[in-house]
Amino acid sequence: MPALSIQNIHKTFGTTRALNGVSFEVRRGEIVALLGPSGCGKSTLLNVIAGLETPDAGDVLWQGRSLAAVPPHKRGFGLMFQDYALFPHMNVFENVAFGLRMGGLPPEEVRLRVGELLELVGLPGFEKRDVDTLSGGEQQRVALARSLAPRPRLLMLDEPLGALDRALRERLLDELHDILRQLEQTALYVTHDQEEAFALADRVVVMRQGEVEQTGTPQQIYRQPASPFVARFLGFGNLLGGRLKARDGGAVLKTGLGDLPLNRDPGRPGSAPPVVILRPDAVHPARGGESCQFEAVVREKSFRGSTLRAWVEAGGLSLRFDFPASVELPPVGERVRLGFEPSEALLVFWQG
Repeated sequence: MPALSIQNIHKTFGTTRALNGVSFEVRRGEIVALLGPSGCGKSTLLNVIAGLETPDAGDVLWQGRSLAAVPPHKRGFGLMFQDYALFPHMNVFENVAFGLRMGGLPPEEVRLRVGELLELVGLPGFEKRDVDTLSGGEQQRVALARSLAPRPRLLMLDEPLGALDRALRERLLDELHDILRQLEQTALYVTHDQEEAFALADRVVVMRQGEVEQTGTPQQIYRQPASPFVARFLGFGNLLGGRLKARDGGAVLKTGLGDLPLNRDPGRPGSAPPVVILRPDAVHPARGGESCQFEAVVREKSFRGSTLRAWVEAGGLSLRFDFPASVELPPVGERVRLGFEPSEALLVFWQG
């Protein structure tokens, strides 16, 4: 039996349909990321699960039992926000101890639990610090400790790293992953950042306009996006239509970049036309031995530190690729020959 079961949740605000039949499950000790752009319904769904919003239809179950009649403070769930929501008039100890005291825990147990949590999040000895003297990263850790202190059955995190700079966000993401794994904490993590979702989650629920677009492990979603929306949201904008032709026990896909040989006949589910996804890092300047090569015109270049991002035009298509920073491309407006192997291209069939 799953720990958390979301069953056909609907929610509207006036004429806006925020959630439209959302369903998925979370197993005990599993971390599930809700991934999608702003306005897709992620935070609304979190509020429904927390009991802060009432769904128009559908149900939220914990271990098979409906939570419809259970108020938020009795659900045993923890919620951590992007802005941390720390109490400015309380020091670190008092912030972390707040939920424990509300739960009636004896003072000595409160003291031990707070010390244990501050040690866990890397802030030992911070008990008497005023929260307004802390850095953003330190405040984020205090907020995490406060959320974990009552030992929530489910921890929900709503864009918890969104206010931090990139370097600090990446470091704290690794630490958050280790902490949640160490505690075997069941968690829902809301984010619009695919790297955060993939780095942290066991499974990912991709949402679009109040609906679930795809559910799977990070590897499954990365390797086999279920729709053009998912592909583009992951940054896979190089989508090539084509026609399949049988050839010598295998097949060849005719695309705007030329013929793409396939080592086996992939079949063709229903009437869905084939689409090839060329990931941004799949292509490189041709070295002569690639099975697939094509000519392109460099339209724009942008240095990104470890990578060189380039927009090229080929076969009537506008494509974007990320090359290692050491690669030297011709000037804008000149031609370049690029290559890739068929194994680096992803063939998909999208129904509808």
